[in-house]
Amino acid sequence: MLRYGIPSFVLENNVIDAEIEIIKELGVEIKCGVEVGKDITLDELRVQGYKAFYVAIGCQGGNKPGVPGDDAIGTATAVDFLHEVSENEKYDIKGDLVVIGGGNVAIDVARSARRVGNEKVSMFCLETRDIMPASPEEIEIVEAEGVELNCGWGPKEVLIDEAGAVRGIVLKKCTRVKDETGRFSPQYDENDTITVECKHVIFSVGQRSVYGDLFKESKVVIDRGPKADALTYQTDEPDIFVGGDMYTGPKFAIDAIAAGREGAISIHRFVQPHSSITIGRNRRDFIELDKENLSVGDYDHSPRQIPGVSKTTADGELTFRDKTIELTEEQIKVETARCLKCGASVVDENKCIGCGVCTTKCEFDAIKLYREHPECSKMTPSEDKLKYVLPNGLKQRIKVTFMGGRK
Repeated sequence: MLRYGIPSFVLENNVIDAEIEIIKELGVEIKCGVEVGKDITLDELRVQGYKAFYVAIGCQGGNKPGVPGDDAIGTATAVDFLHEVSENEKYDIKGDLVVIGGGNVAIDVARSARRVGNEKVSMFCLETRDIMPASPEEIEIVEAEGVELNCGWGPKEVLIDEAGAVRGIVLKKCTRVKDETGRFSPQYDENDTITVECKHVIFSVGQRSVYGDLFKESKVVIDRGPKADALTYQTDEPDIFVGGDMYTGPKFAIDAIAAGREGAISIHRFVQPHSSITIGRNRRDFIELDKENLSVGDYDHSPRQIPGVSKTTADGELTFRDKTIELTEEQIKVETARCLKCGASVVDENKCIGCGVCTTKCEFDAIKLYREHPECSKMTPSEDKLKYVLPNGLKQRIKVTFMGGRK
């Protein structure tokens, strides 16, 4: 998905190639063009000696809204369109194009469409601008590149000509996106509609995993996605672990990368005899700070640092090359010093031994140590420790001296 789901003007292919080369140098064998469940099964891999599997196939299938005409010639899902453009930057697709969706993926589609020659690209999404899923900076960029943004509209019908190709789309006014509980439950005014003439409609309304026969005859339970332990990512089939978008649903690439790290820890423990895959793990528990009732004084109010844009191309020229440049040294200093207000991690009781060193090392005096169950242990004041340590230390020294020479 890094290569085929993210445009090269956002993430250059040479960066991905470099990361893959590092993985190969670490000793990983990569076999491409193999569909597990079709070309080879998990049982066959077990026979070859593999002891555990981490499945992270992502959400490479796109959804369509289920409206009349959404399968006409000229329609496509966002993931399919981005894949096509990533393989062929000279993709010949002409005529007005409409993008349905308001997330970052929809914006990637719109920006890619502008680069392959679509002079008029329009976006339509259910949400109002202030609650669009896309990040504010992405919205500003796509508008600056000439894409028309229309909020508060959802698809009603794709209009088709005599040849079965798209000739336009009818959209209906969205009056509500979520219900009172915050659950996605859009409502529409079916009588308030607009018709937009176009040649292409790209749907960016959701993604899904395509399993095929991957989990055939396994104990893995599929319920929207494969069920697995939230800490270890282990499924009901003990040697199968899952992670990334296929487990969580579509998220950021860094979330899938983080899941891969935890999955690797689980598998390493799983294949080691007498190891627990849960004890001593980072529980990834965080307490979100109340940003509306937070006072950090003058500690830090620095904004996120934004990288500059290269001027090697003419102003206004759209290219598939990434024009962003590295942060300056001063920007790096400001960015790394920012307070992200990310919250406090819950202490792992399997790791903390109550030594109290953290309370002396914290420069902000933010860590306090107290005994929740004082009756369960005895703590000796530091000034009294020597009278216990010295006699025992002397006994140990004498024992080592006289016992060490015996054969």
